Amino acid sequence: MKMYNSSVKVILALTLLVVISCDNKPYELKDGYMYVQKEERRNQTTDWQLVWEDDFTTGSLDTTTWSRIGLFETPKWKVPVEKWREVKNCFRYITAIDPRVVLFDDTNIKLMGIINPDSLTGDPRPYLTGGIYSWGKFAFQYGRIEIRAKLDQAWGMWPAIWMLSEKDIYPDQHNGEMDILEKLNHDDFGYQTTHNHYTITLKQNEPKKSTTAKIDTTGYNVYSVSWYPDKLVYAINGVPSYEYPKVPGAGTYQWPFDQPFYLIIDQQMEHEWPGPISRPEELPISMTVDWVRLYQ
Repeated sequence: MKMYNSSVKVILALTLLVVISCDNKPYELKDGYMYVQKEERRNQTTDWQLVWEDDFTTGSLDTTTWSRIGLFETPKWKVPVEKWREVKNCFRYITAIDPRVVLFDDTNIKLMGIINPDSLTGDPRPYLTGGIYSWGKFAFQYGRIEIRAKLDQAWGMWPAIWMLSEKDIYPDQHNGEMDILEKLNHDDFGYQTTHNHYTITLKQNEPKKSTTAKIDTTGYNVYSVSWYPDKLVYAINGVPSYEYPKVPGAGTYQWPFDQPFYLIIDQQMEHEWPGPISRPEELPISMTVDWVRLYQ
């Protein structure tokens, strides 16, 4: 009987240890894939924990986390490929079906921009690009997301790392966008921007919505945003570049950032902003991503 009681105590102790360990996680997992940071940790600036990462070392895309972006696939921009000329934004060249635009080596994923060799006999677009997004598979609310990437340069290039709302819980307004990194052409700096109904529709420029920061154009850089209930803090290589605050009383038009967001990483080319691909000989170009990490 004493041995039985001892065994029961050991089992109970181990169970309690597991429960305590689980409770110590800084997040609650919603719907099985959304990492929502616990309320008691949401204003902490130190002692964050790494809660999720993808190092892209398997040689293929982890489809439990990512989907490839195509003109049809992404719910925000469903466009048939035969109408690509009418698409005014950067997605007119993106494809989910061509294997040449999403490549892997031993430690990276490479999102390519290429000349389309099949434009006369198949897909009519002169260029093709690759991108991935985590909608419906990986999202989070609050915390710090970091992406280590190296960007090739070419005239007409516009790679981007950004986030959109997972659920769009405010149906009559813009649900927000965090542009962690956008780079143009041969610039030696990147753009970091916050979009919402307040800035896009109402044209409000206060608080400051964007900034630029220097990057190393020859190597890897770490791009990040730290997301709190009352501010977004953008950084490059661990150096804060600018802060976008929640404005008291402005409502969800200015601060829709109280819901989970998903991540988009894509190679984009040609637009009014970067301009045309004026030197096709610079292609192919690669957006090489080493890893993505989420801290909470």
